[in-house]
Amino acid sequence: MLGKLNNGLLVLLFALLLAPLLPAVVMSFSADSYLSFPPSGWSTRWYAAVMTNDRFLAGLKLSLLLALGATILALAFGIPASYAMVRSRIPFANTLVALFTAPLIVPSIILGLGLLLVFVRLKLNGSMTGLVLTHTMIVTPFVIRIIITGLKTMPADIEAAAASLGARPFTVFRRITLPSLTPSISGAALLAFLISFDEVAITLFLAGQSLATLPVAIYRYTTERTDPQIAALSVLLILISALLMFLLERVIGVARAIGK
Repeated sequence: MLGKLNNGLLVLLFALLLAPLLPAVVMSFSADSYLSFPPSGWSTRWYAAVMTNDRFLAGLKLSLLLALGATILALAFGIPASYAMVRSRIPFANTLVALFTAPLIVPSIILGLGLLLVFVRLKLNGSMTGLVLTHTMIVTPFVIRIIITGLKTMPADIEAAAASLGARPFTVFRRITLPSLTPSISGAALLAFLISFDEVAITLFLAGQSLATLPVAIYRYTTERTDPQIAALSVLLILISALLMFLLERVIGVARAIGK
């Protein structure tokens, strides 16, 4: 009886998660020139319109570059920082973990406003450098949490055995630790990339008029028009995200990727 109840709750949960997607999928094939549900006819012209929309294409290019840069920097900082907090006997390690993950609990509006005030003084507002630094700060806590979990689930005696055989600390880190952390690093990289790619609230504060990521371009487009291009683009982005998660699951496994 309890098993059937759990299955029913699981089905209900999936239904609640997928229900908002159904209207977007339906409206993306609308023949109307405005958002309507249900549509009066069917067409794929909005998908073609998305593929030729210069604003969306420019935003896509910027979002990809920004997410890639933020992911690389977050990994470059997060991996050694996580290793130091878990493996090294540094004082106040738990305090440092809390400090590095503090941005996770700060509301986006507050964080965006604070960064705007700082970046205006540093003349980084509306610059690619400012956006990369901001997105790196946003995604690094997620990277650190996943890498720390991966390190804690990895047997430390493997590293100790390598060290006892004469391997230097950097050699142990390069030959033993990093390969063992491959699933966690892959999961952290994918999550960081997706979070950076989808980020809109803080980016709106800092992008200015010259730089518009794809989420910002979508937001600005919706303030001007209400045609089904937005629905078509939303469906494409959902499919891309789902494909990336599927590949991660097939190649590594999501549970292993987040260190479980």
